[in-house]
Amino acid sequence: MSAASDVMLSGEISPRSEIPDGFKWKLSDIYAAEADWESDFARVKAMIPKLSAMRGGLGKSASNLLSCLRLRDEISMVSEKIYVYATMKSHENTADPAAQNLAARAQTLITEMSGDASFVTPEIIGIPDEVLSDFTDPARTGADFDEYRFMFREIARSHAHILPRAEEELLARAGEMASVSDSAFSMLTDADMRFGFIRGEDGREEELTEERYMKHISSRDRSVRLSAFTALYETYRKYNNTIGATFNGMLKASRFFSNARKYGSDIERALDGANIPIAVYDNLIETVEANLGHLHRYMALRKKVLGLDELRMYDIYNPLVENPYRDIPWETAKKMTMEALRPLGEEYMARLGRGLGAGWVDVYPNRGKRGGAYSWGAYGTHPYILLNYNGELSDVMTLVHELGHSMHSFYSRSVQPYPTSDYTIFCAEVASTANEELALDYLLRTADDRNKKIYLLNQRLERIRATVYRQTMFASFERAVHARSQAGEDTTAFALGKMWFALNEKYFGSDMTIDELISYEWSRIPHFYSPFYVYQYATGYSAAAALSARIISEGEPAVRRYVEFLSSGGSDYSIELLKRAGVDMSEPEPVKSALELFGATLDEMEISLKEAEILC
Repeated sequence: MSAASDVMLSGEISPRSEIPDGFKWKLSDIYAAEADWESDFARVKAMIPKLSAMRGGLGKSASNLLSCLRLRDEISMVSEKIYVYATMKSHENTADPAAQNLAARAQTLITEMSGDASFVTPEIIGIPDEVLSDFTDPARTGADFDEYRFMFREIARSHAHILPRAEEELLARAGEMASVSDSAFSMLTDADMRFGFIRGEDGREEELTEERYMKHISSRDRSVRLSAFTALYETYRKYNNTIGATFNGMLKASRFFSNARKYGSDIERALDGANIPIAVYDNLIETVEANLGHLHRYMALRKKVLGLDELRMYDIYNPLVENPYRDIPWETAKKMTMEALRPLGEEYMARLGRGLGAGWVDVYPNRGKRGGAYSWGAYGTHPYILLNYNGELSDVMTLVHELGHSMHSFYSRSVQPYPTSDYTIFCAEVASTANEELALDYLLRTADDRNKKIYLLNQRLERIRATVYRQTMFASFERAVHARSQAGEDTTAFALGKMWFALNEKYFGSDMTIDELISYEWSRIPHFYSPFYVYQYATGYSAAAALSARIISEGEPAVRRYVEFLSSGGSDYSIELLKRAGVDMSEPEPVKSALELFGATLDEMEISLKEAEILC
């Protein structure tokens, strides 16, 4: 058995020192040694006073303004590298005090930099329009402001929410304090909480973690599912009041910043950053909640196929047929990924292939490692992917998903200047989900037996359930909770649990028996600490389904438009960038189409189950 297989299949979680280097990301590509990090840290500390010295002079000349913007960008780029490196280093082992100290120092530096740079936007606002117009006219001043033109548009649009210089500085410095709730939640759930041991399908005891939970809740053995469900949520029950306190800290911080910036609500502030109309958010919830019939019908199908008198909350993740994709070696996962994404063209695939072999990915779980998965990096670095790979098809799809983010970052940072290189989350989820849709299409096309086809159809149903229905339920919860917070109403852990229970009743319908323990599920969702984030999974899926279908049907012209979208970064508003790619998210049609795809897949699933004599 290879070292990789040992890492993947071991019941115990290995310390990081036992993970072979070939399965770890190469943070040395950012800083070869910690001394280099310290050098950049000192350099930023030395540059910050130079930026502060420019305070009060931006309106005096075009050269003053341009010099300030370029120095700010230089400080920001280096600070970003410092922060990304230190934070990813801390994620390798969240119990390592030295790494945590490095991350804390980086966070303090970012806060200091943000505070000292906070004068820039208010001063630009204070420059009369005609003067700013003269400054940015190269024929008059010879100054090249091209890469800042979208920034100037954004400043003009958000003028009403930008405060005087002293207040902006105060808000910037409050950012570190406001992040404490998220940090406390992360440390509690990643480093301190233990979920005990459960007996898996093979009869062996195995330590339960958030990363291994999906493996067990997807088991064909109902007793394993029940054990995992009970162990996880009983643990969250024990910490319910503590997590309730961290959650309320987040709510109070969100309300503070919304009020300070003169927004009417938390949702208005959250969506305004990407200039997303609140109607997009509301239309998503209204469209999904008006069309829950397909989801209710799917629950009824699950209940019937599984032969259950009662369908419980731990019965919704297990496949309806035996999983034909088990214990997938990492090398096989990479090959599957390369084949699945081949419709994206030779150039895209060549770059992706090089990345997979060049230290982009931290593959396996290790003791103390941050849970979940993400794609990250900084301007001037290659992308990085954190995984907790366990050999399931869902892990392969996670790789595909995160590579979508990484290639988006790669193209954006390669093409765009720094000021417009950072795309919005609204667009980010399109890139990742389009990859997943292409992968699922590939697997369905190449499925060589009926069992695989049924399993994959089930996977598509689950993807839409988890990405559109479930994330919209999350979005509905967030909207209601933040409205309660704004109104000064009850947001205790008990009240939140009741709200969550009622939403599950609504979404899953009468064929589901809602378990009392599901009342604690809200407390394990880390994305709630980034308010009004999760709705973008649902909108992203809807846009991605449309774009991936065109890539498959149209070929090169659709690929060209898609790569142009990936390369556009944040050079325009998200809605406009997606329109150019071929989908209009200001209309409800993309969401309706995604729900119709769910219904059509459900029809095909029922036919396949009957042909296989699984469903009478």
